[in-house]
Amino acid sequence: MSIEPRIGLLVGREWSFPPAFLDAVSRRQSGVTADYIKLDATRMGQAVPYTLIIDRISHEVGFYRTFLKHATRMGVTVVNNPFMWSADDKFYDATLAIQHGVAHPKTMVLPNKDYIPGISHTESLRNLAYPLDWRGVAEHIGFPCVLKDAHGGGWRDVYICQSMEELIHHYNNSGLLTMVVQEFIKWDAYVRCMVLGREHVLPMPYDPRERRYIPDPGYLSQELEARCVRDALTLCRALGYDMNTVEFAVKDGIPYAIDFMNPAPDMDINSLTPSYFEWVVEHMADLAIALASAPRPAVPAGPIITAPPVVAPIGAGPR
Repeated sequence: MSIEPRIGLLVGREWSFPPAFLDAVSRRQSGVTADYIKLDATRMGQAVPYTLIIDRISHEVGFYRTFLKHATRMGVTVVNNPFMWSADDKFYDATLAIQHGVAHPKTMVLPNKDYIPGISHTESLRNLAYPLDWRGVAEHIGFPCVLKDAHGGGWRDVYICQSMEELIHHYNNSGLLTMVVQEFIKWDAYVRCMVLGREHVLPMPYDPRERRYIPDPGYLSQELEARCVRDALTLCRALGYDMNTVEFAVKDGIPYAIDFMNPAPDMDINSLTPSYFEWVVEHMADLAIALASAPRPAVPAGPIITAPPVVAPIGAGPR
């Protein structure tokens, strides 16, 4: 049974983007409605009365992520795809970048420092080399370097290490987190690209030291901006993300993709500044209406498991 195009908005602690987005969708009078989705205990196989859900918070609420995977099974398009988001990490992204010809800082993933109580170091970790080859890490990555959570975001658990002592100190305090260590790019310019619908890119000059955007249309040369746009699209198309920010640290004219695991990018007016905020709201409204009207299924339409062909026993003939 088909339903009318309808957008559900799933949000957390953000107050400027959600009402602006809902208003932008309404103003278009496209025949597509949009509202805040309301969730409760959900039955298996339960229908979901939306054709599109915009997810801004499931990375912090496990129930939401589980529900969204169910929603995709029921034919709903979810932005962003909860299966890719659940599988993504910064080390995977590093390999993806170099495979697609996008410049990326040298990166290594490290074994966890600590483990849950049921893990035996002598039995459960028999495949793990010990001790960790810190010398090899330092020789490959160099100093300064960046140590950060492979699954983290929002600048949490990120450390700039100037020496081996600092690197080991922060690693020893990382607990159960899986950490990556990354070459530090001493950038000449820094830019965040908002990428929507795997088609539209807004390069935004950004100061990571003050964590603020800088409205400056002439910040990058045309050639450099074109490369950032091209690389940002390459990464988001490879990941299948319809909303994301891709951060580039530019050194000697080369944009290095520093971080692009931002499937719920900051869209607050106070962060983006009014001009960037308006671009994001209007483009998100257009994207959402298009996807709600022509859903993009995330799972196969047919059965996942099919019966094996019937094979006659050896020596059996027709009867």
